[in-house]
Amino acid sequence: MQHLGEGELVKLDNKYMFKLDSHPANPIITPQQLGLTWYEDDIEHIGAVFNGGAEFYPPENRFMVLPRVHKNYRRVRFYDKKMGIERWGLENYIAEIWVLESYDGVHFNPRGTVIKGDGTEHQDFTYGIEDIRVVKHNSTYLLIGCGKIGPPFFSHDSDRIAVYSTTDFRNIIYHGIVDAFTNRNAIPVFTKRASYIFLRFHPHIYLAPLEEGIDQLLHPKKYRPLWRRIYEHRDEFILLRAGELSHGMEKLGPGTQLIPTDVGYLFIYHAVGEIPPNITRMYGLDSGIERAYSVNVMLLDKDVPHKIIAMSESPVYIPHKPWELHGDEKYPVDIPAVVFPVGAIVRDGYLFVYGGAADKYEILLTCKLDNLIEYLLKYGVRSKG
Repeated sequence: MQHLGEGELVKLDNKYMFKLDSHPANPIITPQQLGLTWYEDDIEHIGAVFNGGAEFYPPENRFMVLPRVHKNYRRVRFYDKKMGIERWGLENYIAEIWVLESYDGVHFNPRGTVIKGDGTEHQDFTYGIEDIRVVKHNSTYLLIGCGKIGPPFFSHDSDRIAVYSTTDFRNIIYHGIVDAFTNRNAIPVFTKRASYIFLRFHPHIYLAPLEEGIDQLLHPKKYRPLWRRIYEHRDEFILLRAGELSHGMEKLGPGTQLIPTDVGYLFIYHAVGEIPPNITRMYGLDSGIERAYSVNVMLLDKDVPHKIIAMSESPVYIPHKPWELHGDEKYPVDIPAVVFPVGAIVRDGYLFVYGGAADKYEILLTCKLDNLIEYLLKYGVRSKG
């Protein structure tokens, strides 16, 4: 495939790290391409399109990406009491999901299907639908997102797992929300032996059982007692704890759907913390980053996905381009220092990782899948269990 990077193994001090390649066309989707601009007081404002879940749709031989889309909002500074820091926030920030399609995985056009999150389609949540993950189960594609029952940034405990499904990426069925707890970044996985769901109860990553399989997702209200049990026993399901490495000191969260390989499941996740100078120098930066979202990977056992086979000790991608880091005149950003993986597709031996940059743009990262797996098996941190 043309212009697809194969990934890079680089020496880091006395160890090795792996770097995903940023596609030359990045950011591959911008707000301007989709007409997400508006004027206030004769000043043009640029919206956002980012955090797109992804899957390949064989009947039409197309890549499908489902980013969240925003327009007509305001960027402000505020003090986040929960996090204890001053940060950027966005007012009137109600997202909807657009379905985009592509033949090459790089150039996308709207398919015409939109998932609303503003209360016009249902009243379960009315402050937007965010960060859809696409998980294939037989001939059905589950679309698992975050339904907001309160304003983003300014209300805590307002995230609910929102469940949709489709068979053709045109007709979308809504199945309701999991209202038993606050959660985002939920990703189900269906192994040969059992069904599970990745969750993020701040600040760790959890992998909990889905006792009733896909039915528990398609009928969330019916199985509320099972969802509640997951929350009450959540300490039993911790997969990975935040705070053990500098780049994941603040929090961790599930990223894309699992990618099956010959040696296990590839699990791509995000981490939030400090990126030290020895890593940022590998990306051409002069200094470390005090707080950043990064892309990280691990291999999980196919039969017992709670078992970590190997994981990357360093991120496999950090924000370093203008549209990922602090922005510039051409690429203004909304939330600086963010790369956020949400969707992954494997085609012809290449791994396509789709995600958000600075909560503003959609980007594509690539490598040869075998190169990444070889790195994990040879240089990754092995499980002690």
